[in-house]
Amino acid sequence: MTTTAVSYGSQSMVAPLRRVLLKHARTAYRDAAHVAASWQALEYHGCPDVGTAVAQYDAFLALIRAEVPSVEFLDSDTRTSLDSIYAYDSVVVTNRGAILCRMAKAQRRDEPEVTGACLEAAGIPRLGRIEAPGTVEAGDVVWLDSSTVAVGRGYRTNDEGIRQLRILLEPVVSELLVVPLPHWNGPGACLHLMSLVSLVDEDLAVTYSRALAVPMREWLIDHGYSLVEVPDDEYRTLASNVLALAPRRCMMLAGNPETRGRLLDAGATVIEYEGGEISLKGSGGPTCLTRPLLRAANE
Repeated sequence: MTTTAVSYGSQSMVAPLRRVLLKHARTAYRDAAHVAASWQALEYHGCPDVGTAVAQYDAFLALIRAEVPSVEFLDSDTRTSLDSIYAYDSVVVTNRGAILCRMAKAQRRDEPEVTGACLEAAGIPRLGRIEAPGTVEAGDVVWLDSSTVAVGRGYRTNDEGIRQLRILLEPVVSELLVVPLPHWNGPGACLHLMSLVSLVDEDLAVTYSRALAVPMREWLIDHGYSLVEVPDDEYRTLASNVLALAPRRCMMLAGNPETRGRLLDAGATVIEYEGGEISLKGSGGPTCLTRPLLRAANE
């Protein structure tokens, strides 16, 4: 990963995305034999076709490059799985450095150390790490504002992990909200808090309210958010996983016309990408594919 003069800090879900870390499908998937041997144990919905996945990722990358000034990449590493394409999950990036998560999914257990080493080499210090028996996956960590964070408590993030995270975040966070997550499809399924809510502006959120804890939904409404509700059939195609590139400028998986229309009605600009291989089969939308390193207003 190449060092850049751009600084770091990502205590927002909606401020303009200035610096991002990715892992290309070509690097994460490696080759067809590796994918064929791995996808079922990772509980994918199907075996990704490597050629199509690489083409889809190239198109996704072109869209990201058009929006984000600094794009950096994780290198290939035999310790990581196909899931490492979802670069968001293994670290939490704060204004004081990176917190290495401890993944509940066993096949992803080495990812935080790999990502953390790359970040340190790029000038982003390590603020701390989650230790056993704690687990935290960054997909459960949602910045509601620069000093308020919501953390999903489910199968991927446990009570001990949240306890440790609270201590590590004390220098930068004044409030941490614990949000219970539903059993849904069980421990093996990919369900994070970010599977159910995506902020696209300081007063606009995409939500799948049927599975969202009442206190979380009430918090959003009480703090002036309008909610773009995702219908059941589009939740299955990751419509609730929306990446804010800047306030009310967002990216989502193609094939969710009702949610897209509701976002447009709310005044958002929507950029779509094709992700049948890189998103649907592994249950990871655009927020999962991108690890923001810096969100900040343009200077």
